[in-house]
Amino acid sequence: MNIRQIVHESDTVVGRLFDKVVLALILISLVLMSLGTFHGIDERWKAVLDVSELVIVGLFTLEYALRVWAAPDKWAYIRSFYGIVDLVAFLPFYLSLAAVGIDLRAVRALRLLRVFRIFEVAKYNRAMIRLGKALQYARNEALIFLMATLVLLYIAAMGIHHFEYEAQPEKFESVFHSLWWAVVTLTTVGYGDTYPITAGGRIWTFVILLLGMGIVAVPAGLIASGLTQVLQDERAARDAKAEADGSE
Repeated sequence: MNIRQIVHESDTVVGRLFDKVVLALILISLVLMSLGTFHGIDERWKAVLDVSELVIVGLFTLEYALRVWAAPDKWAYIRSFYGIVDLVAFLPFYLSLAAVGIDLRAVRALRLLRVFRIFEVAKYNRAMIRLGKALQYARNEALIFLMATLVLLYIAAMGIHHFEYEAQPEKFESVFHSLWWAVVTLTTVGYGDTYPITAGGRIWTFVILLLGMGIVAVPAGLIASGLTQVLQDERAARDAKAEADGSE
């Protein structure tokens, strides 16, 4: 058994054990990272968390190095989804040493997706493949929808700025300040921290809220349409295979 079978494959006892240990380490790191957000934590416990972070970063770095070294195609692994997530799991620590103000440690949670690989659940693999194909079917429509949404956000921000600037110059000082209102209104979140007080602003808000209902519904419809197309393609492929087998 070589290193590649251990770190890149889960069809062996040692390989599965390796992945389970990595997953356990990820869970531990997430818990410790969450505990570190307590600002009033005792200095002794803070020191323990700091040392734990050093150990975890060291283990993640070693694991990444092993995966790169053992990969059949090193560059393909480095630029793959899992390769990028594995790198980001420890890279922010080294960036912090260089005084770069960035903290992407929460991305470690994405590494939990490896659970599908460990348990080798075929139905989940098929579901992920279907979802990927559905996104491919809907990618052009999704791109057009995204562009239309960005344009609508700008129009919403421009409109509310026009109606509310004189009444609330501190909240709607410019279109850029108004974009926050446009985002929370168009997505129907409505935090309430910024809201119109003029009649024109309230009417404009009502219009944007109605449009926002469609904005929320469209992505789900696009994905559902794509999944329907994928299932139809699979059914047609099965029928064609069955017909070919019957004719032999």
